[in-house]
Amino acid sequence: MESSTELLLSNNNQEEEQIIQEQLVKRGGSSFGSQFVAEGDINPINRPRYFFREFAIESKRLWFLAGPAIFTSVCQYSLGAITQVFAGQVGTLELAAVSVENSVIAGFSFGVMLGMGSALETLCGQAFGAGQLDMLGVYMQRSWIILNSTALLLSVLYIFARPFLRVIGQADQIAEAAGLLSIYMIPQLFAYAVNFPIAKFLQAQSKMMVMALISCVALLLHTFFSWLLMLKLGWGLVGAAVVLNGSWWFIVVAQLLYIFSGTCGRCWSGFSWLAFQNLWGFVRLSLASAVMLCLEVWYFMALILFAGYLKNPEVSVDGLSICMNILGWAVMVALGCNAAISVRVSNELGAGHPRSAKFSVVVVVITSFLIGILISLVLIISRKQYPDLFTSSEDVKKLVYALTPLLAFSIIINNVQPVLSGVAIGAGWQALVAYVNIGCYYVFGIPLGLTMGYALNFGVKGIWYGMLSGTVVQTCILFWLTYRTNWKKEASIAGDRIKEWGGESKKKENDI
Repeated sequence: MESSTELLLSNNNQEEEQIIQEQLVKRGGSSFGSQFVAEGDINPINRPRYFFREFAIESKRLWFLAGPAIFTSVCQYSLGAITQVFAGQVGTLELAAVSVENSVIAGFSFGVMLGMGSALETLCGQAFGAGQLDMLGVYMQRSWIILNSTALLLSVLYIFARPFLRVIGQADQIAEAAGLLSIYMIPQLFAYAVNFPIAKFLQAQSKMMVMALISCVALLLHTFFSWLLMLKLGWGLVGAAVVLNGSWWFIVVAQLLYIFSGTCGRCWSGFSWLAFQNLWGFVRLSLASAVMLCLEVWYFMALILFAGYLKNPEVSVDGLSICMNILGWAVMVALGCNAAISVRVSNELGAGHPRSAKFSVVVVVITSFLIGILISLVLIISRKQYPDLFTSSEDVKKLVYALTPLLAFSIIINNVQPVLSGVAIGAGWQALVAYVNIGCYYVFGIPLGLTMGYALNFGVKGIWYGMLSGTVVQTCILFWLTYRTNWKKEASIAGDRIKEWGGESKKKENDI
C-alpha cells in the first residue's frame, strides 16, 4: 500500500490531490459532509486550495442559473415598480393608490400564488435530478388547477378591495383610488396563477435564458406603453392597469408557446389526466409553501399598511413605498439566487449528492452577502440623487433620504434571507419554516415595530427597526437549521418523496 501510494504521489499535482481525497473518503476524513462520496458527488474538502477550486466550479454552475434568474426577477418586479414611477409623476394620490394596490391587494395575492407555485421547486427539481422527466409536466398541470382555483377565491378580495382598505384604516381617498385600480387588476391575478408554475417548471430544467429574454422584451414594451398611456394620453390609473395586465399576459403566452413548441423534450408530453390524481396531497404541499412565503411577503407589505396610520399618511406611504420599491429590486437579486440554489439543492438531493447540495449552500450565501454590501454602498453614496427618480415632493425626498441607512442595512439582511429560504424550498422544509416565520415575524417583529413606531413615537423608522429585528432573528434561525442539516438524510428523503408523487411508477413504465 505504501509503495503504491508513493508511486502515485510522484505523478503530477492533479493525481496527487485525487489520491489524497480518495484516501480521506475511505478513512472518513472528510470535514464537509458524509463519510462516503456517492457517484457524481464532490470529493471531501479538507484544504483551502480544494475549497477555492470547488468554490470557483460551483460559482460557475450557480451563476449559469442565477444570472438569468436575477435578470428575470428584476424585469418582472420592475413592471410594477415602473408603473409606480410613472404614477408618481401623475400625482401623490395616484402614487399612493398604486403603492397600496401593489403592496396590499396584489402583494397579498402575489404571496399566495408564488408560495403555492413554489411547491414545484421541490417536486420538479428533485424529479429532474432523479431523471423522472415525465413527471414535470404533470406536476405543472396539477399546480395550474390548484392556482387557478385559488385565483377565483382571491378575486373576491379584488372586487371588495375598497371597503376592505377602509376597514383596515386606510385614508378614504387612497382606499377609493386603490379599490378602483384593484378591480381593473383582476386579469393580472390569473396571469400569476399560470405564470408561477411555468417558471418553476422551466427553472427545474435550468431553462433560465428563455425566461430572461421574454421578461426583457416585456419590460421594454411595458416602459414604452406606460409612458404612452399614463402620461402622454393621460389615462392615469386606467392606463396603469391596462399596461400591467397586458405585460403579465404577454409573459405567460410567450412562455407557453416556448413549452408547447417541443423544446422541453420529455418534460412536456402534452396534457394528461394524471394531473387530476393526488390533488389533495399536492394541495397540502402547496399550502405549506404558500404559508411559508406569504408570511414573508405580507410582513413587509404590513410596513406600508402601518405607515398609512401615521400623521400625514400620503407622505409616509409614498416615502416608505419608494424604499420598499428599491428593497424589492434588491431582493429580486436575492430571489434570483434563491431560484438558483433551490434548483441546485433539489437537483443534487434528487440525484443523491448530499455533499454537493451542502457546498452549493455555502457558495450562494457568501455570494449573496457580498452582493448585498455592494448594493448598499451604491445607495448610501447616491442617497441625495435617487429619490428624484420617484417623486417631485420635497417632503417625500427628505423622508427617503432619512430612511436610506436603514434601507441599506435591510438590503444586506434580505439578500441572505431569501437564499436560505431557497434552500428550505429545495429540501422541502416549507412547513417547518412556516412556524419559524410566524414566531419571528408576527409574534416578535410586528409587535416590536408597532411599539417603537407608535408607543415610543419613532414613526416610520421605529416600525421599520422593529420589523427588521424580526427578519434578523429569522435569518439566524434559518442559518442554524441549514448548518445543522444532515444532507445525506435529506437526499434519502428526496428519493422517498419522488416515489410518493408517482415518479417511481413512471420510472418502471419507462424501464419496461
